[in-house]
Amino acid sequence: MSEKVFDGLKVLDVSTFVTGGFCSAMLANQGADVVKIEQPGYGDAIRHSGPPFIQGESPYYWTVNYGKRSLELDLKNDEAKTALYDLVEEADIFVQNFRPGVAERLDVDYDTLTEYNDDLIYLAVSAFGQTGPWRERSGYDLLIQGMGGIMDVTGEEGRQPVKVGLPMSDLVTAMWAAFGVATALYRRERTGEGEYIDLGMLDSVLPWLTKQAGKVFADEEPERMGTKDPVLAPYQTFETEDSYINVCVLNEKLWGELCEAIGREELIDDDRFAQNADRVDHIDELEAEIEATLTQKTTEEWIEIIADEGGVPAGPVYSVEEALHNPQVDARGVITEIEHPDLGEIPVIEHPLNFENADSGFESAPPLLGEHNRDVFRDLGYTEDELDELEAVGAFGDQEGGD
Repeated sequence: MSEKVFDGLKVLDVSTFVTGGFCSAMLANQGADVVKIEQPGYGDAIRHSGPPFIQGESPYYWTVNYGKRSLELDLKNDEAKTALYDLVEEADIFVQNFRPGVAERLDVDYDTLTEYNDDLIYLAVSAFGQTGPWRERSGYDLLIQGMGGIMDVTGEEGRQPVKVGLPMSDLVTAMWAAFGVATALYRRERTGEGEYIDLGMLDSVLPWLTKQAGKVFADEEPERMGTKDPVLAPYQTFETEDSYINVCVLNEKLWGELCEAIGREELIDDDRFAQNADRVDHIDELEAEIEATLTQKTTEEWIEIIADEGGVPAGPVYSVEEALHNPQVDARGVITEIEHPDLGEIPVIEHPLNFENADSGFESAPPLLGEHNRDVFRDLGYTEDELDELEAVGAFGDQEGGD
């Protein structure tokens, strides 16, 4: 059986919500042993994000926490902190998303933890990073989408800006975090040195502006364009007889093939649409011409004509349920099931890396709060008497949550 890339890697994650959580979920998917350190009696705030809830469990929490172990630990308790340092000695990665200064107050900052493990990779995620005039501000996805230029270019022309319908800046930051950890691990293999990673959410979204930043660099002002694209046309959503279709034309060959597929060959020789730049300049006229034709058939009919027969990139606008359950996703095994300790089988969205020579995938359900309190320390060699003492002094909070 193939091993996973991160088999044997030990991760301590004291973060809450999505940025650190999705990062450590990515590491867990590749085999890392992720211990999720949570506030006793309450846990990660994402556990309470909802509705909906299923028998008290948040499905949103599931999507960020597959494959981890949960440890309740009161970081303000001296005995709990000493136990944490024992975990740090054996850890490879420590993840936190406190506001700057909080880690120092809790004695879990980089300088403190590297006294116990000098090759530790320490990831500090915050809204604005550890430096700069806004460093102490708190921030969440909506704020970063607004301050990162995303909302400025999202929505319809002439209407108010809107946020992307998923927590984009959280997830973008999480992916940078996982990439940063993987990069630091590679460096550690070469040098034997640990690393401190300062990751700001605002910094994380700016490289994703790409086309819009390009317009600013050319002294132009990006604008909200709905589903239209600032540098490609037609590259947008069109209405059909019964719903909507996305059509993506990136070059003149595809433009000609689209015109032929929809029976509008005369548009090929129309000077307004001769080159991509011309089509961008005449985007409203182009949209009217194409949509007048596309509203004559259903989306399913046009997909067969344009995509299957014509070879032009086109696809329907699926509902979330349709996105999760369709023949392509089913064939790839993206949505699977895993055994939950209380709920039986629950759905899992698998991560997309499919290696030829390594395994990947989640092996356990999102943990119950404190489910692994004792297991985590048993792995370090703690005796049952020592675990009883930790419980008695309140290291796990008022009530011990796991066996």
